Amino acid sequence: MPAHSITLLGTGLIAEFYVKALQGQRGQDRVGVVYSRTEERGRAFAARWGVPEHTTDLEAAVAHPDTDVVVVGVPNHLHEGAVAAAVAAGKAVLCTKPLGRNAGEARRILEMVERGGNFGGYLECLAYTPKGLKALKSVEAGAVGDVTWVRSRETHPGPHSAWFWDSRLTGGGAIIDLGCHCIEVIRGFVGKGNRPIEVMCHTDTFVHPIADEDNALAFIRFESGAIGQFEVSWTFRGGMDLRDEVAGTHGTIWLNHFLRTGFEMFTAGGSSGYVAEKAETSAGWLFPVGDEVSELGYVDMFSDMFDAMDTGRAPRETLYDGYVVNAVMDACYRSAASRSWEPVELFEWRGGVTPRIGSEPEHYDGKVVIKRETLPDGREKLILKDEATGDFVDLVVAEP
Repeated sequence: MPAHSITLLGTGLIAEFYVKALQGQRGQDRVGVVYSRTEERGRAFAARWGVPEHTTDLEAAVAHPDTDVVVVGVPNHLHEGAVAAAVAAGKAVLCTKPLGRNAGEARRILEMVERGGNFGGYLECLAYTPKGLKALKSVEAGAVGDVTWVRSRETHPGPHSAWFWDSRLTGGGAIIDLGCHCIEVIRGFVGKGNRPIEVMCHTDTFVHPIADEDNALAFIRFESGAIGQFEVSWTFRGGMDLRDEVAGTHGTIWLNHFLRTGFEMFTAGGSSGYVAEKAETSAGWLFPVGDEVSELGYVDMFSDMFDAMDTGRAPRETLYDGYVVNAVMDACYRSAASRSWEPVELFEWRGGVTPRIGSEPEHYDGKVVIKRETLPDGREKLILKDEATGDFVDLVVAEP
């Protein structure tokens, strides 16, 4: 595959993760230019990661003649302008989450990339976690039957940078920061072609002296009848908690991506240093992560993006996916304000039709089988419903 030279916009925490992944698994792809809003941070980042050039001029970074891909890792309010510059320069554009501050902004970003004919990808890392990808394969193979309910949780003590706390720059609070991850994880498990219909959301601000939510809980109803549930918080203490649960008609999946992954360590605090993202202490019981960049999905995310670019296919996470996520988040904020179910408003649905969850019931002796179970002594028991009378009966049908 050809090597790509990348313009990386941003030098914050997300850019650190991006450059580790970009210059890791595939190997041949390199960051050729990095943009930072400050000269000092740009110079330090370039030196730390061996990036040949750095600049505080975003337009110049994007238009650099030696790069062919632009990775947008700047604050939310800069996404639209950065993408416009990349489209004008004729370059592939990969944009971090959330795509926009709202669905209107996300739609404009999507449409300008599609009009320009540029390759576009949505950098939603948690849709690419190793456990998540393996679980998705199991779901797609029918291991859990029809997915009826998905719960996704992301909580931590709050963002690293000042701009995250300013909704004029971000578009919201914990939902914009964390809910975008959860929504896309949920969509993956219920099926990308399963249209989100409506949302019920509750938000509150408990700890931080800000105008926006630092906690939120939402339910998303999909066309199939499946329910997605997400929980997000900027007030959770003890690190970063990333968990997903999937329930289906024939099975269940539980995933823990970060806080409790099998690596537990106690230290009396003889030394200090970085433990894991959002870790609050370097003493006591700690939960380090073996390969943080991989566990959070960045490696597989960029491998998918560049492989898609090279082979002419769409990536797993497209800019349209990013737009749908923004539309769901908009519905969340409307619901939190109205305290009622709110529709997910999409200018266009590209996913087709998903039938309602359901199956033909099993019958036994003229009655509907509600449940089969094995008793402690080994006998098989059926719970049956007489459709004519509406009565439910127990029946033991097999001896041990």
